[in-house]
Amino acid sequence: MQQNRFALAFLLCAGAGAGATVPTIDESLGMKSVSGAQISPDGRYVAYSVTQTNWDEDDFVSQIWIAVTATGERYQLTSGKKASTGPQWSPDSRRLAFTSDRDGKRQIYVISPAGGEAAQLTAEDNGVGAIAWSPDGASIAFISAGPESKARKDRKEKYGDFEIVGGDYAMNHLWLVKIPAEISSDAKKLPKAEPLTKGDQFSVGGFSWSPDGKRIAFSAGRDPDLGSQDTEQLYVLDLADLHVRKLLDGHGPSSNPKWSPDGRQIAYATYDGQPFFFYANRYIAVIPAEGGAPRVITSDFDEDANLLDWGPDGIYFTALQKTNAHLYRIDPATRAVHRISAPDSFHATGASFTKDHRSMAATGAAPNRFAEIFTSSTSDFAPHYLTDIGAQYKGFQLAHREVIEWKSSDGAAVEGILIKPADYDPLRKYPLLVVIHGGPTGVDTPVLTADRYYPVERFAAKGALILKPNYRGSAGYGAKFRALNVRNLGIGDYEDVISGVDSLIAKGIVDKDRVASMGWSEGGYISAFITCYSDRFKAVSVGAGISDWVTYYVNTDIHPFTRQYLKATPWEDPDIYRKTSPITYVNRAKTPTLIQQGDQDKRVPPPDSYELYQALKDRGVPVKLIFYKGFGHPINKPKQQRAVMEHNYDWFSKYIWGEEAGGQAAGQQ
Repeated sequence: MQQNRFALAFLLCAGAGAGATVPTIDESLGMKSVSGAQISPDGRYVAYSVTQTNWDEDDFVSQIWIAVTATGERYQLTSGKKASTGPQWSPDSRRLAFTSDRDGKRQIYVISPAGGEAAQLTAEDNGVGAIAWSPDGASIAFISAGPESKARKDRKEKYGDFEIVGGDYAMNHLWLVKIPAEISSDAKKLPKAEPLTKGDQFSVGGFSWSPDGKRIAFSAGRDPDLGSQDTEQLYVLDLADLHVRKLLDGHGPSSNPKWSPDGRQIAYATYDGQPFFFYANRYIAVIPAEGGAPRVITSDFDEDANLLDWGPDGIYFTALQKTNAHLYRIDPATRAVHRISAPDSFHATGASFTKDHRSMAATGAAPNRFAEIFTSSTSDFAPHYLTDIGAQYKGFQLAHREVIEWKSSDGAAVEGILIKPADYDPLRKYPLLVVIHGGPTGVDTPVLTADRYYPVERFAAKGALILKPNYRGSAGYGAKFRALNVRNLGIGDYEDVISGVDSLIAKGIVDKDRVASMGWSEGGYISAFITCYSDRFKAVSVGAGISDWVTYYVNTDIHPFTRQYLKATPWEDPDIYRKTSPITYVNRAKTPTLIQQGDQDKRVPPPDSYELYQALKDRGVPVKLIFYKGFGHPINKPKQQRAVMEHNYDWFSKYIWGEEAGGQAAGQQ
């Protein structure tokens, strides 16, 4: 098979990394990863997802694995060409529900943790979304758009298919399926799911059962449009008569409800009515289940609080802290916050808990380690690792990550991750490649991950330093830092990047004549800004980046982003749109630029790439534009990611190392 053939092709890199074995692009793409740790209520098992590449199907496929907490034994529970994801334990820990599109649309399946055949539970025309067991284990609630309406079917029959923009929404609703004593293998005999909510007044986003199983709290917005996030509010459904009561009115967006153990209160995530919530802190608030005044309980915690669960000893949440991430517990009465995970330099993501909340499972890693599934006591944190994903890299010499800090031009403190070759020599000067994250509220950390989009390990072994700047607007540094690029996009971001470059040049470790930049989404936008604004860089790669905020605004599927960050529409303040658009400065452009994007991208529209490409071409700047067919904002298939990575490798090999393209993906020049 192709995968096995490439697994034997180790790359022996020349230059600074001579003699060091690093993963090839195909090996990086083929590496497994773990996520989604779900500990059983009784604490005996942890279910989690393992994602790996299926080259034949051109897909990254996730399957569910089980780890036995007492012995560390682990085994694969599901298999197949299609993914199985989102395992959820039954309250008695005897069964797992999960979703899979193995038979077409995504449906619910149930399986024993001991293995065997999974039984299909639903056959919804438009598939299912989030799922959750009832407290008695007799049924599962789920989100679905339900079957297509007769009116829509009739319209298609008479007129063919068309879309009225902003008027043709399929609302998501809550449904309930009861679990029979024996699930039939005949799809025609599956239990019939019953709708719990109906109509076109709202679209459900998330939900949770009350402890007694008599009510469901859920969040819902005006419609499923991304631009309607500010309308998301909380509701409570009474299962006895299906009466829906609105719990909040205003102060959106509010989401992710979690019941208190006694069923008298509901915790939820909220921006507490902040109008510019894209860069504001997300809080945890508590409201009486019968209605009343909400209380924001994390207003003194200066970062996004990601609500997880409400246990007998408090409310659990995770949050970024600069380049780290931790698990916390807050007392809703006193608002006292206790950090559970340690040490300071640790990165914990997500968590699930036993019924008594004395034990937890999560994904975590220390710097320069790969994320693994672990368990720990919630009172005395001591991670016990159940997986060993890092073993895949045995025999490879990987680059080293460290956190560095510098001052931007306006005095703002900026951090970043500096990646050094395995055989780094402090007396040498290296080419510097800047890799810029998206968001802008993303964040780069020193945790190891398999290369995607940009072959960082190959660049490092080839003899380069790599800087990943957490520029203004990045998450993890508090609300004030996250707002520093408001009406300052591009310009402030560029200053953060170039000041980081200058700080490394000043240390004598960077060749100032061999500096390059690359990034995707917001990182692509900053790279486009670098192309048009600066002559300091030798080469640039723009991945799905904005070149013109007006072009972006009128084409994107998330219009509020621009209105919030620039505080205006193009018609209200054209000057701020010009000031922050890379295309405004294109007459300065000299830097060879590679432009990459999915041709079906709705987040950052392809016209932005065409605009930058044509402007650079008219000016005689070396430029190449590549569209990956059938893809939206992310390029999320392995073969096309292979192309993205090879295109970047060839581009920077040419302009930084003076080599001609050697990869098969280079194509015709």
